Amino acid sequence: MAIERRAEVVWEGPLASGSGETKGASSNAFSLPVTWSARTEAADGKTSPEELVAAAHASCYAMAFSNVLAEAGSPPDRLEVTAVVSAELDDDGLRVTTSELIATGRVPGLEASDFSRHAQDAERACPVSNALRGNVEIRVEARLED
Repeated sequence: MAIERRAEVVWEGPLASGSGETKGASSNAFSLPVTWSARTEAADGKTSPEELVAAAHASCYAMAFSNVLAEAGSPPDRLEVTAVVSAELDDDGLRVTTSELIATGRVPGLEASDFSRHAQDAERACPVSNALRGNVEIRVEARLED
C-alpha cells in the first residue's frame, strides 16, 4: 500500500529578500511562513526546511520508539522527543549535516539499559531516519525517567 502526503509552497521574490508560505496540503493542519533569514539567521516567527525536517524526524522517531517499546512488552506511558537538525553554510551552499534525537521516556518496569537499546532500535526502524541515513549523521540520546 502506497501512502502519499503533500505539502505545497508558494514563494515570492528573490531568495534573500523573498518569502513563502508552506502548507500541509494533505491535512490542512498547518500553514507556515518561511524565509531565507529564518534558515540562516533568526527564526523570527517563521520556519525553515530544516525545522520541518526536525519536526518530521522527531514525530516519526517518537512513533517508532513507542512501537519498539510496545513490541518488547513495555509500552511507554510517555515519550518526549526533540530533534535538533544542524546545517552548515559554506562555499558549496547550505547542507544539512546532523539530526540529533533526544528522547526522554517514562516506561514502568523498564531498565535504563533496555531503554537505551530500544532507543537505538527505534532509530533504525524510523522511516525518516532511514531516508536521511547516508547523507546526514544521526545521533540518539535516550534518558529513562524514574
